[in-house]
Parts: sequence; C-alpha cells; structure tokens
Amino acid sequence: MAQSFAHGNYSHTQKKVRAKGGRTPRDRARRELSQNFLTDGHAVDRVVEAARPAGLVLEPGSGKGALTVALARTGAEVVGYEIDPLLAVTLKARTGLRIVKGDFTAARPPREPFAVVGNVPFSITSKIVDWCLRAPSLTSATLVTQWEYARKRSGDFGRWSLVTVESWPWFSWELIGRIGRESFRPVPSVDSAILRIERRPEPLVAEGPAYQDMVELGFSGVGGSLHASLSTRYGGVDAAFADAGIARDTVVAFVHPDQWVTLAGRLLR
Repeated sequence: MAQSFAHGNYSHTQKKVRAKGGRTPRDRARRELSQNFLTDGHAVDRVVEAARPAGLVLEPGSGKGALTVALARTGAEVVGYEIDPLLAVTLKARTGLRIVKGDFTAARPPREPFAVVGNVPFSITSKIVDWCLRAPSLTSATLVTQWEYARKRSGDFGRWSLVTVESWPWFSWELIGRIGRESFRPVPSVDSAILRIERRPEPLVAEGPAYQDMVELGFSGVGGSLHASLSTRYGGVDAAFADAGIARDTVVAFVHPDQWVTLAGRLLR
C-alpha cells in the first residue's frame, strides 16, 4: 500500500492581480490543487444515490459544496475536508456545516463506523483510496475519480491491479457509472467515474497478512510468471492452480481476485 501523503502549505490571495500567463492566484490554486468542481446537479444526485449516505460521512475535497450540501440534505452527519483555506472558510460560513480546513489524508480516522464520499482530486486519488483502505471503521467509500482509474481498479479492463487483489478479501470494488467532463468546472481533459469501495460483512480469507504476502509475491515477477513466483515459497501450486481454474501460463493481471481467494485456501493451509 502507498505511504501517507500530506499536501504542501498553500496560501492564496483574493486580489485580482494577474500573474504571468494571465492567471490569477485563484487560477493557480485550482491547478495546483487539482480543483475541478462538480457543478452538474444530476451528477451530484447520482453520487449521493450511489453512496446511500447514513450516519457519519467524511467528504474529502468539499470545494464549493455542491456535494456537501446534497449529502447533508439526506440527514447524514457530514464533515467536509478542504485544504484550500479560502474555500473552507467560505463554505462553512455559507452552509453552517462542519468544514475542516486541512489535508484529508493527514486526518485521523474516526473510531465509529463512517463512510467517505467525495469528488477527489485526480492527483491524490491513490492516496485517498489508501487512507480509506487503512481505516478500521470505514464502511464504504464512494468516490468520483478519473474514468481510467476506476476502470483499472474495478477490473473493467479485464485486468486486475495489485491494490484491488490485495484488498479484495475485505473490500468489493464497483464501477457505478460514468460522469462526463462537461459536468465539472473548470472542464477537465478526461471523463470521471463513480467508484464504490465497500467493506465486506465478513473477510473472505482468515489469514490476512499471509494472504497479502502471497499476493505481493505473485505480482513481484520473481521467476517470470505467477506460477513460478508462487512456487518459490509454496508447495502444491499445480493443484491450487487447477482448483482455481488458472492456466499455468496465465499472466498475473488476468487472475480474478476470487481466484486469488481460492489460491489462498489451498496454499495457506
């Protein structure tokens, strides 16, 4: 998993002084912080519907508050996080909601059950996802991410990433739908997606650390193939592959996470 991440300390001015290239300090801030605000009301409704908010909800990157307000209207207890100090102060004053000025990924996760819902900056999507996967009391994370990122993590390409496979026994990953780039201001260069990560009621494997060690070895490339990699440490790999329905020459990225669970059941006994 990725290490924790903290943003730099950004300061902004409200003066409309033009900098080189014709950009104001606010323009530069939006670029530095990957600020693309979700302004399409229908898209906001789709995110809220996918999130099914209830109880405590943390929102990374509240921005101008379109999603924040929509979440609060459901009756959920919403706590927004916004690293841009001007946006944080403005949103808190306008809505009266609890808006924390600071870096979401540096926050301590609540001890009580909570969900995460947010239109997250593309530049730190992986760090926010990593924070969510590490939070013991997280129930779900419904995130607006870059379209390609959501497809990769949900297996929509027919390939599976290390992050997804490693977390699969504890979390399901689902690509809910696409959000066109025209739903944001400023308009980004790519489309977005609604990605939902949900904690399973019960883990699919009992040997957590051992499972993750097995997966990391499988993705390491040692020996030149998944079969060869696993054979460096485990016995009975041929039988385990047969049980999981995996051909000996299958490339690691094409092994479904459920097949990894089957491998664990044979190799970690």
